[in-house]
Amino acid sequence: MAGCYFMGIDTGTFASKGVIIDADANVIAESSAEHGMENPKPGYYEHDAEAVWWHDFCQISNDLIAKSGIDPKDIKGVAASALGADCLPVDEECRPLRKAILYGIDARALDQCHELTEMYGESQIKEWFGRPLGSSDVMPKILWIKENEPEVYAKTHKFLTGSSYITAKLTGEYYVDKFLGLASFNPLYREDGTPDPDLCKPICRPEQLASVGETTDIAGCVTPQAAQETGLAVGTPVTVGTDDSGAEGISCGIGRLGDLMLQFGSSIYMFLVTDHLVNDDRIWRERFIIPGTFDVSAGTNTAGTLTRWLRDNVFADLKKAGEDGGKNAYAAMAEEASDVPLGSDGLICLPYFAGERTPINDPYASGVYFGLRTSHTRAHLYRAGLEGVAFSINQHFKIFEEDGAPISRVMAAGGGTKNPLWMQIVADVTGKEISVPSIGIGASYGDAMMAAVGTGAWSGFGELASKVRPGVTYKPDMENHERYERYQRVFDALYPATKELMHELNC
Repeated sequence: MAGCYFMGIDTGTFASKGVIIDADANVIAESSAEHGMENPKPGYYEHDAEAVWWHDFCQISNDLIAKSGIDPKDIKGVAASALGADCLPVDEECRPLRKAILYGIDARALDQCHELTEMYGESQIKEWFGRPLGSSDVMPKILWIKENEPEVYAKTHKFLTGSSYITAKLTGEYYVDKFLGLASFNPLYREDGTPDPDLCKPICRPEQLASVGETTDIAGCVTPQAAQETGLAVGTPVTVGTDDSGAEGISCGIGRLGDLMLQFGSSIYMFLVTDHLVNDDRIWRERFIIPGTFDVSAGTNTAGTLTRWLRDNVFADLKKAGEDGGKNAYAAMAEEASDVPLGSDGLICLPYFAGERTPINDPYASGVYFGLRTSHTRAHLYRAGLEGVAFSINQHFKIFEEDGAPISRVMAAGGGTKNPLWMQIVADVTGKEISVPSIGIGASYGDAMMAAVGTGAWSGFGELASKVRPGVTYKPDMENHERYERYQRVFDALYPATKELMHELNC
C-alpha cells in the first residue's frame, strides 16, 4: 500500500505528541511540543484550548509533514486524542468562551456534585455511575459554569472535551466518542448516544452536547481553513477520536478480557478490559473503545507530575546539566536512586501532591514523606516517590481482583516506561509482569492505528492488535514482592491515619 499513511496526534497535560505511520504500522516521523498547565486557584486546573490544544496540533502536523517528506494527499486518515473528561464551552464558530476545565484533577465542582446528589438521590447516582459523583465527571463541571459564569453558559453552542474540540476545528463537525462521551457525560446521553432531554434540562440544553459516534467513525474531512493551518490536504478523513488513555491502551494492543493498560503520564491512568460493568465506589467503569467490551478504570493525580516536581525542586542541578547538554535529568535521578535499597531505608511517600482521585477520591489529600531521618538523601526521596506510586497502583490491582475482575496481562505505556527502575519497582510491588511494547510512543501511535481502522485500511481492532510488537517485559522478583508487603501495609494505613489532619490544613 505505497503512498498510504496515517497521522495521530495526542494532547496531554504537559506535552503533545504526534506520529505518522505507514500501512504496516512502521513509524515514519515523530514530533512533540511541550506546554504548561494553569493552576489559578487550589483545585483549579486549566488549559487555553486555542493556545495549547490547537496550537500544538497545528505545529506538530506541519512538523510531521515536513520531517516525513510525505505528500499530504498520501495521508489517508487523521485521528486525535486528548485529555479525557475536560469541559470546554465554545461558541458557534468553535471559539473557546473560557479556558478548558481539565479532567479529574480539577475539583472546583464538588459543590455541584453534592447538589446533584441531593437532586437525584444517592441510589440514582449509584445506579448511573456505580459510585458517587466526582471530579472526573463532566455534568457537575457544566453545572458549575451555569451557576458561576452564566454569561459564558448563555453563549455556549457546545460543551466539548479536548478531542472533540480538535476534531471540530479540523472538520467543523461536533463529535465525542462513545467511550469518552457516555462515561464522562453520564447520564446526559441515552445508551444509543442521543441526548436525554429530561436529564439534560437541569444542566444544559440537549443541543449543547456533541453528537456521539464510535471512536473510529469518520467525523468529517479536513476543511480548507484547517488545511491551511495544519498543512493537511483538504478532504482528508478525520475520525471521531477519543481520550488519551483509551488511545494509549489501543497502542499497546489491549483488547482481550483481563488485559490491563497502565499509563505512566503526568498522572497514572489504568483500565482493565471486562465483559460486564463493575460497581465500586472507589473506582470507575464504562464501555470500552472496542464495541461489545467494558472496563473498570482508575486514575491518580500524580506520577510524572511528582517526578517533575522532584526534578525541578530537588534535582535542579541535574535539570540544568541536562539543559546544558549533559545527561537527561530523569536518567540521572534514576541513576542516583539505583543505589537506594528496597523500601528506601524506611521512607514512605504518599504521592497525593495534587489531591487524589482513586481509590481515596479526596481532593484535599496531601503529599506526605513519612519516616524521614538525617540519613536520608534526595535519592531516597526520589526512590520513595517511585515506590509510593507503585503502592497506589497495587491498591488498585487488589480492588479489581476483589471485584471479580482478574488481571491476566499488564501492558504499560507512557513516558514513565522509559525508566527501567520504576518499571521493576512496579513489577516487584504488584507481583505482576509488566510488559512494554517495542514502540512506546503511546497515545498518538494508537490514534494513527485507529485512523487506519477508521478509513478501512485495516479490517478492525483484531488486525490492529496483531501489528503491536512486543518489547521489554519486567518480571517480578517474588522475594522482593514479599519484602514490599511490609511497606505496602504502612502505605495503606498512612492515609487513614492522617486524613483528618490533611483536611485541617486545607481548610
